[in-house]
Amino acid sequence: MPDYAPRMISINASPDERFTLRALELASKGIAMASPNPRVGAVVVNADGEVIGEGFHMYDGLKHAEVLALEQAGNAARGATLYLNLEPCSHEGRTGPCADAVIAAGIKRVVCSMPDPNPLVAGRGFAKLREAGVELLVGVFADYARKLNEGFSKRIRTGLPLVTLKAAMTLDGKIAPPPAEVTDIGFSQPGWITSEIARAHVQELRHAADSIMIGVGTVVSDNPLLTDRTGLPRRRPLLRVVLDSQLRLPLDSRLVKTAHHDVLVFCSFAEEKKRAALEERGIQVEQVPLAKNEPGGVAVAGGRPDLNAVVERLGARELNSLIVEGGAAVNWAALAAGIVDKVFLYYAPKILGGGNAVPFALGPGYARMDEAAYLRNLELHRFGEDFAVEGYLRDPYSD
Repeated sequence: MPDYAPRMISINASPDERFTLRALELASKGIAMASPNPRVGAVVVNADGEVIGEGFHMYDGLKHAEVLALEQAGNAARGATLYLNLEPCSHEGRTGPCADAVIAAGIKRVVCSMPDPNPLVAGRGFAKLREAGVELLVGVFADYARKLNEGFSKRIRTGLPLVTLKAAMTLDGKIAPPPAEVTDIGFSQPGWITSEIARAHVQELRHAADSIMIGVGTVVSDNPLLTDRTGLPRRRPLLRVVLDSQLRLPLDSRLVKTAHHDVLVFCSFAEEKKRAALEERGIQVEQVPLAKNEPGGVAVAGGRPDLNAVVERLGARELNSLIVEGGAAVNWAALAAGIVDKVFLYYAPKILGGGNAVPFALGPGYARMDEAAYLRNLELHRFGEDFAVEGYLRDPYSD
């Protein structure tokens, strides 16, 4: 799965580090199962250093991780330490405040990775614990905890999903050979840019996401499925989103043939006959305004749907995260619209060359170097002979 917790921990690690790591591991079990709620794990440890309770949150299970761990610990929780990756909630939602449950259980000490970004909590849970005399330590493995719930943070703060722009390319920045070399059913196995190891990781990214988006041009040229093929359980299916301003989506495409209320098409011109044909096949169709070009601020005939309107609609569906896996035009449109929060770019040790090969992004570009999209908090990942660059255009916790 994506690297949400330290892969290795020193033999000299403190008990606080070891048990917080366990809480993070438990929280990761909520991937694809907790959304739209955050992923939370909890561990109760007694004075002898023995684990007496564990839990992790799944949305359909209602109970929060803390409550599950405390119930497992029972009366032995009194005087124990509770380890968490996220601040206990302090408000009444689908369940009662977890901070109150922690206090009532007689927990003596709480070790927690980070505050809750939810404005309804935002330190209030910690304040309740301190007022009740609970000893508190915050910040253990905070970076890993933040990554684990960055999608939840973005949506709960802004109402918008975390948008990740993902692409696989050669070292010279090409995402596909010249169009003439692309068949109407997609690339054959020898046409893959990256290795099987890297492509398996893409499936892990999809599993951790709530939705994935491409343009209709990619459907026409590659005929993809856009599914989560990890085989791991999901609470709700990966929502497959298509940008299709004039409803050109082929009825015989694999997306349409496999649709089961998990394909959403955003259009700007909804021809009623085609719309009805798609909806009869289980496709959801929503109409949004056309994107406006920058110089004149007017919609361009034949252009693509407004991406800011698209992400607002996805946020309204309580989707925490969106992966953009489009072609060159969609990649540039997403960057130019300012919807991208982070990128995950895979590189293979290949050079494709050729002026007609498809670049990573195709559009007018930025006029000056100081206007270029600038990535922060870069991480490099290795996948066999391939590598990937992960970086942020915006901080999902503050920007």
